[in-house]
Order: sequence, then structure tokens, then C-alpha cells
Amino acid sequence: MKPEPDLPPPDAADEGTPVSVKIRERLQAAKRRFNANDNIAEFIQPGELEALLDEVTDKMQGVLDSMVIDTEGDHNTANTARRVAKMYVNEVFNGRYVQSPTITEFPNAERLNELMIVGPITVRSACSHHFCPVMGKLWIGVLPNEHTNVIGLSKYARLAEWIMGRPQIQEEAVVQLADLIQSKTKPDGLAIVMEATHFCMAWRGVKDVDSKMINSVMRGVFLKDMNLRREFLSLIPQKN
Repeated sequence: MKPEPDLPPPDAADEGTPVSVKIRERLQAAKRRFNANDNIAEFIQPGELEALLDEVTDKMQGVLDSMVIDTEGDHNTANTARRVAKMYVNEVFNGRYVQSPTITEFPNAERLNELMIVGPITVRSACSHHFCPVMGKLWIGVLPNEHTNVIGLSKYARLAEWIMGRPQIQEEAVVQLADLIQSKTKPDGLAIVMEATHFCMAWRGVKDVDSKMINSVMRGVFLKDMNLRREFLSLIPQKN
């Protein structure tokens, strides 16, 4: 985990400044990127996430007003702005605003060096182009060495959820997850395959409900050893 930056104490003169502006200014001062699939948790002070939720609620209400939806007269949309804001900030994009889940790492005491596969792990994300759902599953293959850190099987799912909980494109999401697992476990080889349905194709555009995207990332010995790569792919259950 990266050390938290030294954040200045709240200034009374800044009380009228939107919290999103304060967070953005800290990021810019630190010359840090804040793309849709970046995590910015270390630049958010205690209590600011709640304030950000209020700000997003107000902005979402403006969007509904501009779409000419009578949220005062329509009982179905009376609290939609708040519900949508909570969904984005606290749920589907929560991976942008909270720190990485705590992962306990153990030494490889038994010096395990055989291929291990975890999956299918269900993943849920949203396309950063249209904010439409991306729903799918992934498989993770790890070839440890005697120095590899061992983590619990459920922790792979937690790491995947944290990475996918941001506006993403599938190609970048799998690379981000591979980088994270590589840094935490340091195996001889790492392989990830992801298969997902993109609602930006199924719900809009060409409206092709059967199309899926499959991509992979191979690291270390999985790149060099064709037999190992073939073994990993053959052990993945038949994808639908």
C-alpha cells in the first residue's frame, strides 16, 4: 500500500468549495492521474466521501431535471438521484474511493511450486465509455516459487472486486489486476483469463446479446513455457 500523502488540515475559507474540487486540487498538486479506473482513496480525507455523495446527488438531480423527468410528481423517481449517487459512490465505483482490501500474506513454507488455478470468479464492472454494466468471470493461474507470498483463495476475489469496481475497459482491468497480484505474491508465473458480456453492445448500439469478449494476460513462465500455458488453458472449464 502506498504511503498516504500529507494532506493539509481543513481551511475555514474552503468551506464553500465543493469537495470534488478539493480532491481534484490535491491530485493535481501531487501530479497524480485520476482517470476513471484509477484509485484516489489516499487523497480523500475522513468525512469527504459522505460529502462527495451529497454533491453527486445534487448533480444527478440536475441530470434528471434536464431530462425533463418530474421527480416531484413521479413517485417512482422521487429519490432516484440519491439512489443513483449511492450506487455509483458506494457500490459499483467504490473501487475508486476506498483503499485496497487488507490481504494477509503468508510465506510459502512448504515451497509449493505447482500450478494453482482460482476461478471462475464473478466480476462486475461498468464500461467507462457509456457506464453500461460489464458482467463476467475470470480465472487466475499462479505458479509459485519458494519465495512467493501465499494468500487465501477468497482474497483473489476481493482484489478482483476492488479493481473491477471502477469504470473500466476490460483490456486495462485485467492488466491492473495482474499488476496487483504480481506485486503482492511475486510468483514465477501469473495468468489471467476474463470473459465478459458488455451491455454497451447488448443493451445499446448493435444490441448483440450473445457477444462476449475474452482476453488474457500472461506473465513470467506462462510467456516462456508453452506447455504450462496450454495446461492452464486446458484446466479452465469450458466457457459459455
